Amino acid sequence: MVSELALIDTPEKFADEFDVSRETVARLEIYERLLRQWQKGTNLVSPATLDQIWHRHFADSAQLLNYAPRSADWIDMGTGAGFPGLVVAICSANRDTGTVHLVESNARKCAFVREVVRETGCFVEMHQTRVESLWGDDRLTGVGCITARALAPLSDLLELSAPFFGPTARGLFLKGGKAEVELEDSAENWRFQADMHPSITDARARIVELSDLRRRKSDNVGEADA
Repeated sequence: MVSELALIDTPEKFADEFDVSRETVARLEIYERLLRQWQKGTNLVSPATLDQIWHRHFADSAQLLNYAPRSADWIDMGTGAGFPGLVVAICSANRDTGTVHLVESNARKCAFVREVVRETGCFVEMHQTRVESLWGDDRLTGVGCITARALAPLSDLLELSAPFFGPTARGLFLKGGKAEVELEDSAENWRFQADMHPSITDARARIVELSDLRRRKSDNVGEADA
């Protein structure tokens, strides 16, 4: 039987869990207000999660900061309504963290994220495009942290993120109850160092932390396996 985790369902509980300032909480309260307003006309998140925004979305995203390298630029692939990347940017506004790049192809979701950024005064780089179009972009060379939530199976995430993986990059992927199976499937085509961390918001979920990502077999004829 899966044990119940404590709900982080209020601004006060969030502040206690992540040791953030009142200013950060105020920005997240603005985020919550805008999310509820926009959700009426745009499907930004599952309606069933609206009453647990602080737990299901804010805390779920913010927990990645526990495993992220300091002073690193981030790229959040398929950021949607800003999870996890925009929450990371808000929570790390006064910390030693680099630029957070948010990638999302849906114009309406990008408009929402830009409105949250405008009203909260936080800083991000917004890329309204598909992830593949940013491969080779100098702005994203040498990012330290690569994230995604609810975007694709892990094997597909590795295909999308591989061009951003430098020697010191770290991938932090929020995955559900099938995380171990997805990790095993990914190992068929990729070599990597992997750690699995328990989620603080879902006892079945895991944070998959990856580094030293290399393709097992080269696409180039005559080149040895990695």
